[in-house]
Amino acid sequence: MLNNLFVKLENYYEEMISIRRYLHQHPELSFKEYDTAKFIQGYYEKLGIEVKGNVGGNGIIARINGNKPGKTVALRADFDALPIQDEKDVPYKSLIPGVMHACGHDGHTATLLVLAKSLYELKDDLEGNYVFIHQHAEEYAPGGAKPMIEDGCLDGVDVIFGTHLWASEPVGTIQYRVGPIMAAADRFEIEVQGKGGHGAQPHKTKDAIVTASQIVLNLQQIVSRKVNPVDSAVVSVGSFTAQNAFNVIADKAKLIGTVRTFNGELRDFIEAEMERIIHGTCYISNCSYKFDFVRGYPAVVNHERETEFLISCAQEVPEVSVIEETEPQMGGEDFAYYLEKIPGTFFYTGARPSGEDTGYPHHHPKFDIDERAMLIAAKTLGTAAVKVHQSE
Repeated sequence: MLNNLFVKLENYYEEMISIRRYLHQHPELSFKEYDTAKFIQGYYEKLGIEVKGNVGGNGIIARINGNKPGKTVALRADFDALPIQDEKDVPYKSLIPGVMHACGHDGHTATLLVLAKSLYELKDDLEGNYVFIHQHAEEYAPGGAKPMIEDGCLDGVDVIFGTHLWASEPVGTIQYRVGPIMAAADRFEIEVQGKGGHGAQPHKTKDAIVTASQIVLNLQQIVSRKVNPVDSAVVSVGSFTAQNAFNVIADKAKLIGTVRTFNGELRDFIEAEMERIIHGTCYISNCSYKFDFVRGYPAVVNHERETEFLISCAQEVPEVSVIEETEPQMGGEDFAYYLEKIPGTFFYTGARPSGEDTGYPHHHPKFDIDERAMLIAAKTLGTAAVKVHQSE
């Protein structure tokens, strides 16, 4: 069975590349992926595969039922792009100004579409059922996973697998981790309200910039002095806004940033500690404040049994040369919501392009992947999907 699947995937590899490059040229932002969703749904309809659109928004679900009894396994790919100008000099460069696939979601989609096509052609020999989740809006919280789950994409599903094409690692590498592999990704906004005035008369003001600056510094004490060193956490201020003329003391200042954690209790602690620090700093300066802590995606926590099973599946893919445990990543992923509902695992498939001027990080204007990684991802996911029925 696996040999037949691998042969089909290899035969359709050029189609996989063509799909990926088409999507790369026609990216759409989170929650606005209307044409991409139509493309995905149309692909399944032409093949005669059962498909449903508008799942939890722009999401798509396709389904293949095997001829033999077995589990229901879900495979997931995301398909939204980012607000970044494509700076690559390639024939498939984005045609949409200021929008590009800078994280590999085009490759995820092409991988899953061709895998579904290959499995459909083998459906007479398949055990169980296969659900293909094409998820919108991974890049922008609240994301697409949660509303798709609420709309029933996991109904009846026993196990789920997903991968991320990982441009930091060479082709042929599969990285896994039991337990937390990606962090909870939260966003905060702090608005400091002072009393503006003339730059030459600071004693008559309440300087919002000075107070906000003290908050930035004081927040650094949370991770360095309040969090157990064996735990991982990040508190980063990414934006500081207080635009004024050179001789004006700011009336208001705004800070925006992110918090990353793996532990739910630590997540709660940092939010409470931030409030305490902001309150105390503003009290000393006689300023008022507004503090919003917006919960983003929870941590991606892989299940042990499914992760160990995935490792065994990766060993059967000829193109996989390295299978290794990875350190937890501080990036966020709403695949976390699926793993909160059902068993499964999320892993990385090495996709670093070869050459001197390549290997740009995710979300970079020159980001690209080695497209051979898609075939490896398809074979690994396909192996897991086919063999999961024998994993009892």
